[in-house]
Amino acid sequence: MRRIGLAVVLALSLLGPRAAEGQATKVPRVGYLVLSPLVDPPSAERQAFLNGLRDLGYVIGQTIAIEYRSAAWNRELLPDLAAELVDLKVDVIMATPGTVDAARQATRTIPIVFTAAADPVASRFAVSLSHPGGNMTGLAQPGPVVTGKRMSFLKEAVAKLSRVAIVRNPTGVAHVHDLPVAQESALALRLQSRIFDSRGPQDFESVFRAISNDRVQAVLLLPDSTFYIGREQLAQLALRYQLPMIGNRAEYARAGVLLGYGSILSEEWRRAGVLVGKILNGAKPADIPIEEPSKFELVINVKTALTIPPSLLLRADQVIE
Repeated sequence: MRRIGLAVVLALSLLGPRAAEGQATKVPRVGYLVLSPLVDPPSAERQAFLNGLRDLGYVIGQTIAIEYRSAAWNRELLPDLAAELVDLKVDVIMATPGTVDAARQATRTIPIVFTAAADPVASRFAVSLSHPGGNMTGLAQPGPVVTGKRMSFLKEAVAKLSRVAIVRNPTGVAHVHDLPVAQESALALRLQSRIFDSRGPQDFESVFRAISNDRVQAVLLLPDSTFYIGREQLAQLALRYQLPMIGNRAEYARAGVLLGYGSILSEEWRRAGVLVGKILNGAKPADIPIEEPSKFELVINVKTALTIPPSLLLRADQVIE
């Protein structure tokens, strides 16, 4: 009997490492859902996301695999693409801006991490910011009060500004919260505001033509993923129609727009990668607080040939000359 017991122990000791080795070879998979086409090398946002994963020890092709699904601007494809990721049984879905609703409709069990969500509680992504309570967590957009600050920057930058255009995407979510603040801020600054709707890049040209015909002197873009993705086209139109414009990210100014003010995008996407890593390490999205940005940057692009007051230039985090 003693010999049999020793044989069993020996067998288990031999099988144990092999079992552990087999488990170690299982690589977690992350679904990455994106509205725009994927580019190579990765965009700055996607690279920041990968850096966040690396912060927690996850290296692509070694300790983690990513299943990319791109709608290439066709929103109608998003539900099917999200369903594909669910069928693949990925461990987490990274839902980039513009894809969160599709991911949410596809699954209520697989963890979802999002970025730049406008009021996640009102959108029913979470019960509260501190305790989301479901299968979703991530990063929220800054509150609408920041939109009022953008209006103030625009007023300060454009001499004798009296009439401003507010461009929104009526199919998005952000305008519901930001539009009233933008209008109130314009009124407080003694500006007349006009609202123009754009559902995507296909509307940009006609919208700027209408803004120009309306004798508007400057443009405020409300937060929207289609505006951000099409920022270079918007910058070209603003320059052609000689319309000073401000967007909700510093990247707008880097693309050629006069002003960009908002939270630091690279930091948000890096944090999203960290959150995905935490979930892969065993944390539950229901218990991971939704993060709000705390750092903001103002970038001014003086290549637009507009004379900017020195007082505003001194407050800028970056001036592009």
